[in-house]
Amino acid sequence: MPTDSKVNGIHHRTGAPVVNASTIGEVIAVTSGDGVLRLFQADRDSLAFAIHEGVILSMARESRSWLTGGEDGRFLRVSMEGEVEEIASFGSKWVDCVAADGEHFACSSGKMVYVWSPDRSQPELLEHQSTIGGLAFNTKRKQLAASHYGGVTIWTRRGNRWTKSVLAYKGYHSSVTFSPDGKFVVSTMQENAVHGWRLSDSADFAMSPYPAKINSIAWAGNNPYLVTSGANEVVCWPFKGKDGPMGKYPICVAERKQIVSCVEGFPNVNALLAGFHDGTVVLTEIKHESIPVVLRDAKDVEVTAIAVTETGSDLLIGDAEGEILWFKMQ
Repeated sequence: MPTDSKVNGIHHRTGAPVVNASTIGEVIAVTSGDGVLRLFQADRDSLAFAIHEGVILSMARESRSWLTGGEDGRFLRVSMEGEVEEIASFGSKWVDCVAADGEHFACSSGKMVYVWSPDRSQPELLEHQSTIGGLAFNTKRKQLAASHYGGVTIWTRRGNRWTKSVLAYKGYHSSVTFSPDGKFVVSTMQENAVHGWRLSDSADFAMSPYPAKINSIAWAGNNPYLVTSGANEVVCWPFKGKDGPMGKYPICVAERKQIVSCVEGFPNVNALLAGFHDGTVVLTEIKHESIPVVLRDAKDVEVTAIAVTETGSDLLIGDAEGEILWFKMQ
C-alpha cells in the first residue's frame, strides 16, 4: 500500500457520471450514466462497451462476468471480453437491482424479483409489497434478501422452491448485504440509518443516527467491520462474535469537514478506502487515532466509486463528473 500522499496515476475522462465499479480478479468494470461499461486492467488499454440506453442502474459480479440492469429495462450479462448477452427485457420498466451467488442470479423490476436457477429454464417470480431497494445473496445459507419499504424479505431455498420470512422495520430500506459469515443481514435506509438483524433469532439493531444518507457500505477486515458513508468520518461497526455490533460502539476514522460519499474495504486487512463529497480519497487503518493517507486531493466533485483489484495491486477511483483515476497501490 502507498505511504506517500497524492499518488499519481492514469486519468480517464468519460464525460458521464461514474455509477458503480466491480472487481473480478485483476479487472475492474465501471458503469456510467451514459450506458457504457468500461473495463480496466493494469498495463492494458481500457475497453468501452455501449450496453444500455441511459443509466446503468445496477451491477453485480459472477465468476467470469458481470450482470447489469438499466433504465432501458434490459437485464444483461457482460463477459470479461465484452461479450453481451441479454437475459431478459422488461420494456419500459427499469431493472433496479441485480445479484448473483455463483449458482443463482436475480434482478428486480418494480415490486417483482426474478430468480434464475440452474434447474429451471424460466425465472421464478417473487412478489413484494413495494419497489425493491436492494438484492443480496447469502451463499452460506442459500438465501436471497430483498429490501423494500417496511423491512427486508428473506427468501430461503428449500428443495426446488423459495420460502419467505419478513424482517419488519418501519421506513424505506435501500441497499442490503449479508455479513461475510452469513449470520447477519443489514440494510441502509432513506432515514439516514443502518438497520440490521441476526438471522438465528431475528433480533434487530439500529445503527444511527447519521447526518446524511448512507449511499455506500462495504465489509472490511477479518473481524469483520461494516464500514459506512453518510458522516464526516467513516463509521465502522464491529461484527465479530454472535452479537455483532449489538452493545458495541463503532470505530470512527478519517474525520474531515466533508461527508463521506463512498467506501471500500480490504477483505483480509483492517483497512479501508474512503471518498468524500469534495473529491478527496484517503486510505486508513481501522483503529482509533489512525492517520489517513491522502491519495487524491479535493476536486469539488463527489467520489462515486472505488474499487481495488483482488491482489490489492491496483486502485480505481470514479467521480460524479466522469473522471476515472487508475494507479498502482504497490
